[in-house]
Amino acid sequence: MFRLAQYPTYQVFLAVVMALVASGVLFPLWIRVLRFRNIGQQVRADGPQGHLVKQGTPTMGGVLILLVVAGTYFALGSVGRLSILALGAMAACGLLGFTDDWAKVWHERSLGLTPRAKIMWQALIAVAFGLLAVNWAELSTKVALPLLDVSVDLGLTASVYEVGGVSVTVPWLYLILVFAMIVSTSNTVNLTDGLDGLAAGTVMIVMLAYAAIAFRQDRLEVALLAAAIAGACIGFLWYNSYPADIFMGDTGSLGLGAAVASFAIITKTELLLVLIGGIYVVEGLSVILQIASFKLTGRRVLRMAPIHHHFEMLGWSETKVMVRFWIVTGILAGAGFALYFVGSVRG
Repeated sequence: MFRLAQYPTYQVFLAVVMALVASGVLFPLWIRVLRFRNIGQQVRADGPQGHLVKQGTPTMGGVLILLVVAGTYFALGSVGRLSILALGAMAACGLLGFTDDWAKVWHERSLGLTPRAKIMWQALIAVAFGLLAVNWAELSTKVALPLLDVSVDLGLTASVYEVGGVSVTVPWLYLILVFAMIVSTSNTVNLTDGLDGLAAGTVMIVMLAYAAIAFRQDRLEVALLAAAIAGACIGFLWYNSYPADIFMGDTGSLGLGAAVASFAIITKTELLLVLIGGIYVVEGLSVILQIASFKLTGRRVLRMAPIHHHFEMLGWSETKVMVRFWIVTGILAGAGFALYFVGSVRG
């Protein structure tokens, strides 16, 4: 008799299909609900003029993405501590994003929570994630150097505290790394979410890479969660492709960004995140360089930041920017998986 549990490859494929179908079926209803409630996108006044027509397009699509991911993950029944942590980080940052989206809709402006408030809450989420990963899920604090049979233990300077009769290890250096990864990736995915289909498409590609890495590590529950996120993003893209019928909002971008960083941490590919998620590194650096250049020289290095808007200002269509960024993401994610694969074989 055919038993799905005996074929983990099919389970990962099923996770993609289940999340994709659920998103495809539920999003039309969710779009109607958002339109009925008049929950629409508030567009930046200083952004590209062509984006002004997007004013009022339903937003908070990320709410349904996260619900579909969670539903698919639990429905498949393969649950583990590390994957629960990744799901929790995604949900927590998604809730933060929901608060930001709601503030924008309520006040009818493109600015929600202050950057300081966002970073503060993201920091708390990152620290909680790091402490639980080390103390509850027993995740190693060693960071492997790609292609080298060398790892650096960032837990050597850890402190141990007694909390309610329980010993809690606080690996300070590792927590700093976790903080940097979750906060930076969450915010750079948020920056990437500036064109129809751009953030969802790149996250989908990155998640397929992490699903492959987790599968290679025989961590089925982690691979299933990554596959569910990829499937949900594919289903969402049907309605988010240009011209978008719905946006994911900060609920989706902050949550999915936290998920990307979480997978790099729990699969112990922390440094490979710079390559696999390289498109987010470029997006973040483009904003940093633009601000630094203007403050130091009074000139802008790009016509507009983040960098995807720069290409728009050069005359590229949204679709051309989106597809080319997808291609770059695929190349980077594929290269990252290849480096991991070579390293795992050599190891």
